Amino acid sequence: MDKLARYAETLDRAALDARATPQLTHGDPDLSVADAYLIQKLSVDRRLARGERRIGVKMGLTSRAKMLQVGVDEVAWGRLTDAMLIEEGAAMSRARFVHPRVEPEVAFLMKAPLSGRVTAAQALAAVEAIAPAMEIIDSRYENFKFTLTDVIADNTSSSGLVIGQWNDPATDCSNLGVILEINGQVTQIGSTAAILGHPLRSLVAAARLVAEAGEEITAGDIVMAGGITAAPNLAPGQTVRTTIQGLGSVMFRVEV
Repeated sequence: MDKLARYAETLDRAALDARATPQLTHGDPDLSVADAYLIQKLSVDRRLARGERRIGVKMGLTSRAKMLQVGVDEVAWGRLTDAMLIEEGAAMSRARFVHPRVEPEVAFLMKAPLSGRVTAAQALAAVEAIAPAMEIIDSRYENFKFTLTDVIADNTSSSGLVIGQWNDPATDCSNLGVILEINGQVTQIGSTAAILGHPLRSLVAAARLVAEAGEEITAGDIVMAGGITAAPNLAPGQTVRTTIQGLGSVMFRVEV
């Protein structure tokens, strides 16, 4: 545990200082997925001890292409805190991050707890609302390179989130068109079906994985369902907007 705590401190300090650090597996190639989730928890616990507040969870590796790229057949998850929230329409400081990128996503707002093995219908019944969203991902590792265990330890690269207008949870989000624009230019086009074929499957997986860690998704939590398209780099001077068919738009600006 001392070793894992040292790794957690390394990643926490890298995030605080916006400074890249070598992959953990370069020096410890036998690091397991279970170890990585413990490192993640220890690292996020350091943030909570500084006064941050847990607000939900995020899912990663939710597209088949990313699973194949990393060589896994399971999604990953991370923890969200209030310090990660960026106000919709406001600016984020590029200087806070190492090498940030942005992904269009679907966000769920929960009205009831959700934990363990549940059906899609049970998951939907626990949802208060859904919204268009974007996640700022920022691996703390050098060159944005990592293994599965590395990225899990690094809170699955989660660094920021922007949430748009909340919508009726009964809105069918299975196959909605998605456009990501930077400075008014279309950069990525996709579909919400890229999230495991249906974003609700990501919520179902989140309930199971969080329960396996001895935790639960609670009422009021935000669940980020996973990236829909490739994640472009962010640079000062950009205005970034995601529009999801039937759900609306969400935007933010990037400053120095």
